[in-house]
This record gives sequence, C-alpha cells and structure tokens, in this order.
Amino acid sequence: MTTRVLTAHVPLDLAEKVDELAARLERPRGWIVKQALSAWIDQEEERHRLTLEALADTEAGRVVGHEAMRRWADSLGTGRPLPVPAADTGRRTTRR
Repeated sequence: MTTRVLTAHVPLDLAEKVDELAARLERPRGWIVKQALSAWIDQEEERHRLTLEALADTEAGRVVGHEAMRRWADSLGTGRPLPVPAADTGRRTTRR
C-alpha cells in the first residue's frame, strides 16, 4: 500500500492520550492515529449515507408527523409506551 505522511497539530492532552494508548497496546503512535482516523472517516461516510437516505425519504413523503412523534416520545416515560409511529406516506413534502 502506498502511503503519505499527514501532519496535524493536536492539543497536548490528546497527544498524551495517543502516547498512553500506544504504550498500553504496544503499537506505534502512527498505528493508533491511523486506526482513529479510519474509524472517524467510516463514521462520517455512514452519517452522509444516512443523511442522503433521510432526504430521499422526505422527498418521497415518507415522514412521521410532529404530533405522532410527540405522542410517542411522551409515552416513553410511562409504563405503557406507544409503538413507534409509522411514516405517513400520504403526505407529500416539498423542500424549499
């Protein structure tokens, strides 16, 4: 695998945590940073995918109304929570 060096200034406490983790795991600091960066990028890519999926659902009218969601949320602290509300596909929304 071809690699490239990246340089970043990080707060001292974060650098110390990387050093501690590297020592505990007996791994180089670069390995720790690479693992953390890979995990963060994976998370951001998933967040982006879910955002696009949510926008497509909204465009298609697959949304849950505010009142239905509010009733469900309010029921969560009770002894008899309501089922998760289903999307109201009869409504068409328009993004502005």
